[in-house]
Formats: sequence, C-alpha cells, structure tokens
Amino acid sequence: MSYGCRIRVQGDYGCFTRPEMKAERVSYDVITPSAARGILEAIYWKPSIRWEIDRIHVLNPIRFDNIRRNEVSAKIPTGTAKKAMKDGSPLFMAAEENRQQRAALVLRNVDYIIEAHFEFTGEEDANPGKHADIFRRRLEKGQHFHQPYLGCREFPARVLPAEDILPSFFSKEPERDLGWMLHDIDYPDGMTPRFFRAVMKQGIIHVPPWQSAEVRS
Repeated sequence: MSYGCRIRVQGDYGCFTRPEMKAERVSYDVITPSAARGILEAIYWKPSIRWEIDRIHVLNPIRFDNIRRNEVSAKIPTGTAKKAMKDGSPLFMAAEENRQQRAALVLRNVDYIIEAHFEFTGEEDANPGKHADIFRRRLEKGQHFHQPYLGCREFPARVLPAEDILPSFFSKEPERDLGWMLHDIDYPDGMTPRFFRAVMKQGIIHVPPWQSAEVRS
C-alpha cells in the first residue's frame, strides 16, 4: 500500500547534472526523480519509508543560463575520513589549494509540482497515518532536516504545499521527448545509475516505477 503527497518546488536556478558530461556541468531539461526524492527526504524521511516519484509537472518554460562556478577539485580520501571517525583526528582540506573555476549550463527560474508517495521498507513503524501527518505538518511549517536544493546545494529550493494542479506553460504541447534521464541510483547494486525515457506530455512527465521494465541500467 502507498500514500501520496504533492508539493510545489521553485527556485531561481537548478542544475540536474547529466552524468555523461564529465568536464563541465550540463543540466537535464527538468528536475530528475532522484533530485525530487532528495527534496522530499529533506522535509521528512525515516528508515521505515521510501519515497517514490510518480509525476513531475513542469510549470515554467525551460530556460538555460551559462554561469561559472568555483568548485573544489579534490575529495578527502575515504581512508582519511574513516581514520578521523575512529580516532578523532582532525579532518580538513584546504579549499584554496584545490579550487578551480568551471562552466555550467544551468536551468533558470524553475517551478515544478512533484507528485509522490511513500512505501514501507518493512513492517516496523508501518503506520501510514502517522508518517503522512508528520510530513504534512513539517511541509506546512517549512521544517527541513536540511535546506532542500535543486541539484546543487548553492541553488536552494522553495518548497510549498500544492493544493491544486496549476496550468503548465507546456499544457498545449502534446508531447516532447526529453531523452534518457537518470531515474535514481541503485545503491544495493554497487551504486549503478538507472535511466528511463522521459517524455513530457502537456507539461507532465510520468515517472515509471523503480522496478518496472522501463527503468534500465
């Protein structure tokens, strides 16, 4: 059994990076299901539930901007992080020594309605009414475990309850093929990325279930 919700997500910029672009960041045309799941988890998440994205409503025109961003080119090695966790040794990286400027093709002025539901991961804590009520209250009060963002942490998302489905800029466009899009990462299978064919019909993208044949590695 599943339990649904609907939220509105807005932001000045968004960058949902295409994994095939290695050198510079290039965003997909719209928010990916994995990014939408991350926003829902920022509002409310428990080990006993798993969010599944059902539909993405694209309200605004798809517009891109070219910008330059400062990024850190290196990561702290996993072994160093584990050692710090074990013995409490200092953990830091000098950003000034690893900073580089990179171009990015990002989305501008994004506005989506996300329809989703949660499913239980087991029988423990499987109280649907409790989880649905907590999520609703946290959403209405603007409470988050961390700031929801649109692909990159420097692009914060404004998250609101979506009582009604609003008209899309693409409502008169019968169909637009957006190509293969990242659905999510299969963490139990060695963090394998899985994709689906994203087709927007009158401004709405129907996201296939994670286990369906439409989702491929």
